[in-house]
Amino acid sequence: MQLLRSLAYALIFYPATALFVIAGIVTTIFGQNATRTLVRSWTDFHDGLARVVLGISAELQGDIPKGAVLIAVKHESMYETLEMVRLADTPAIVLKRELSEIPFFGWLTRRYGVIPVDRSAGSKALREMIAAGRAATASGRSVVIYPEGTRVTHGTRAALRPGFAGLYRALGLPVVPVAVDSGRLWTKGLLKKPGTIHFRVGETIPPGLKRDEIEARVRAAINTLNS
Repeated sequence: MQLLRSLAYALIFYPATALFVIAGIVTTIFGQNATRTLVRSWTDFHDGLARVVLGISAELQGDIPKGAVLIAVKHESMYETLEMVRLADTPAIVLKRELSEIPFFGWLTRRYGVIPVDRSAGSKALREMIAAGRAATASGRSVVIYPEGTRVTHGTRAALRPGFAGLYRALGLPVVPVAVDSGRLWTKGLLKKPGTIHFRVGETIPPGLKRDEIEARVRAAINTLNS
């Protein structure tokens, strides 16, 4: 039964996403706020679809501060990449450049205001990420980053990518760590399991810490749901 529900989810979500992208192209003529509203509607749609069709819901434990903060999130599945748009109120999101280059969809993400990163570009990528992060926070938006750099299986405590510490140092902002346990239910394959995915907000970490300390504290905080 869950396999059929997972198939139904895929058959609804991806065609619906294509329609949202088409609608998003139209909304761009009304400005960036209209684009962000549409993207938020898309993530609201996904949240409802996951609840109704898959039996998967999200539970936020704690509060995510508003305004210019750096939000470091555990990355175990696609689920949190959409859900964090809702929970953090349309933040700027650091993502790999390849996603921002997908025809039509990538163009819409850039209009929304993501921060694409070319992992092969080294120091140039860091400079571009910092510039985009400063522009986002100057306008009062938060910045979401997945400091492990890629999805990891549930229970894995991956090392943080060096770009996180560079962004933290350059922006001079407090960090809000968010632990996620989505990998228990939301695997890379088709089959999704019903249940609750938890988002646990850790204690806000102040700016100005040394690299070893900020990485250790963030790594510990985002892995509190790893048991």
